[in-house]
Amino acid sequence: MAALDDVRVAIIGLGYVGLPLAVAFGKKFSTVGFDIDASRVAELKAHHDHTREVTSNDLREAALLEFSSDPAALAGVDVFIVTVPTPIDEYKRPDLRPLESASRTVGRAIRRGGVVVYESTVYPGATEEICIPIVERESGLVFNQDFYAGYSPERINPGDPHHRLETIRKVTSGSTPEVAEFVDGLYASIITAGTHKASSIRVAEAAKVIENIQRDVNIALINELALIFHRLEIDTHEVLEAAGTKWNFLPFRPGLVGGHCIGVDPYYLTHKAQQIGYHPDMILAGRRINDSMGSHVARRVVKLMRRRNQDMTKSRVLILGLAFKENCPDLRNTKVIDIVRELRCYNAEVDVHDPWVNAEHAHEEYGVHMVAEPQPGRYSAVVLAVAHGEFVSMGAERIRAYGMPDAVLFDVKRALPRASVDGCL
Repeated sequence: MAALDDVRVAIIGLGYVGLPLAVAFGKKFSTVGFDIDASRVAELKAHHDHTREVTSNDLREAALLEFSSDPAALAGVDVFIVTVPTPIDEYKRPDLRPLESASRTVGRAIRRGGVVVYESTVYPGATEEICIPIVERESGLVFNQDFYAGYSPERINPGDPHHRLETIRKVTSGSTPEVAEFVDGLYASIITAGTHKASSIRVAEAAKVIENIQRDVNIALINELALIFHRLEIDTHEVLEAAGTKWNFLPFRPGLVGGHCIGVDPYYLTHKAQQIGYHPDMILAGRRINDSMGSHVARRVVKLMRRRNQDMTKSRVLILGLAFKENCPDLRNTKVIDIVRELRCYNAEVDVHDPWVNAEHAHEEYGVHMVAEPQPGRYSAVVLAVAHGEFVSMGAERIRAYGMPDAVLFDVKRALPRASVDGCL
């Protein structure tokens, strides 16, 4: 392995995870930011990041960072850090194709003494069972003899200005004790919050996947409580505020669970669990509840509209927000689209407005034609689906101005005062 002071790093994949990592390393080490998307590389070379995770100044300050979509730029790299997506397919099974492709790229470039570190969320064992054999095959090198591996799970929270890469404690691991020390030292050089060295790659993989499962299951519990309390005609948020006066009550809230982490990662562990003959009842039950909430919201809106004798075949509904969370342009696995599709099943015309989202991306990913400026007084219902700062600052009165006099206003996120809306989770 190269000396830590003289290491050359490559980040494979420049999305929400990889780019902040490349910038951080590029301030201290010779770093290559690699992505197969040439247009993404071009925008970063021009000091622009459409994900808004790093600023133009951040890119300029990373003086040792270069970007490329040419695999030849990976020659001479000592440490490869893989940060590609790990999605699920239409049957909710792990889709490891991006990870496998990245491993092939690493295998063709790695040399003796090289280290490959994976950050992508996987199930325990995936790094050593799936990725390393590909690197071995492509490189002709022997694992833990000619090259080594590590796993350091990403903890990026898109759109969060307070919890950044450097300020979140980093879990690290390595394929040998010596490599574990090397990987830990490498990350410790950029992470001000410190590191936690796991005893093995499998432990680090498992730690990552359960971080998001824990949140998913807890949110599912609150979502189920919201479904019950709605039938009992009790305000869920009032109940949570009352229960929250106890010191150890956890402050989860009902809502849509999308994004690339919480709504996806549980399926990686459930897949592995089923492979070894265990059926994970609680995890899958939570997933079913959370995946149903978009349709539930749409049905609630339709019922409110019908109470006002609105004709669904002549109605137009405005959805405010398409991103999977507030103040973030990330569209991955957004559950707002479930609201859109369910409303369309009732023959409603649906417009979507989101100032954070790229209209072309929305159309490519979901076939949604975004509305740049909704027309006042046009809509039978308005759904505040994502609590972007722009929407919250408008207040209920200005949002209601988008609707007709008898329009329904439904607040998914409970971002507006309860008395000012017609329904909420």
